[in-house]
Amino acid sequence: MNKNEMPLCSLQVGKKAMVKKLICQGLSKRRLLDLGITKNTTIKTVRKSPSANPIAYNIRGTIIALRNQEANNILVTPID
Repeated sequence: MNKNEMPLCSLQVGKKAMVKKLICQGLSKRRLLDLGITKNTTIKTVRKSPSANPIAYNIRGTIIALRNQEANNILVTPID
C-alpha cells in the first residue's frame, strides 16, 4: 500500500477519493466491479449509519451502501 492510499472505509463524510486498487478476489471483487468500482473511479462518502456500518457512498452518481468489510478492500487516494 502506497503511503497516500487508505481503505475506503476510512474516508470522512463529505470527502472524495479516487480508487487505486481492489485487494479482494473472486466473487467479492466481481461484485465491486459490477457496482462500478474500478480503478480511477471517484467516490464520495455521503453518510455513515449510527454504528458507522454500513456507509453510503456516491459512486458514478448512484448512492451505494457498503459494509466496512467490503469498503476495507478498496484502496483509495483522497482528492483535495
